[in-house]
Amino acid sequence: MSISDGNALMGQRVLIIEDESMVAMLIEDTLEEMGCVVAGLAPRFDEALRKAGTLVFDVALLDVNLNGRSSFPIADVLIGRGLPFVFATGYNAGSLPEYLRLMPVLQKPFHQQDLERALRTALGVA
Repeated sequence: MSISDGNALMGQRVLIIEDESMVAMLIEDTLEEMGCVVAGLAPRFDEALRKAGTLVFDVALLDVNLNGRSSFPIADVLIGRGLPFVFATGYNAGSLPEYLRLMPVLQKPFHQQDLERALRTALGVA
């Protein structure tokens, strides 16, 4: 069943944490096509850390590497707030610290179906 059939992600607010502007724009377009609302976009570590700690959203899409800087401290903030997230990475999921390996991982490059599946998993509507 696709998201468009079940509307499981309709209205879900997503924080996009991605340092590559073209990738972020494609993700934003894809999320909107799926019925999600983009709650915010953060391309830099400090901005992402601030938004992860203060912004109101339902789920985050978190690039593992932000301009050469690990986003694991941002993941820690999300965990502390009890907010689900999906890692997006071009690296192997084994490169994640052990305590983060249970989080959904989206391998770059990815297709819309992969993004849908990962968000559903993070939100517990898979």
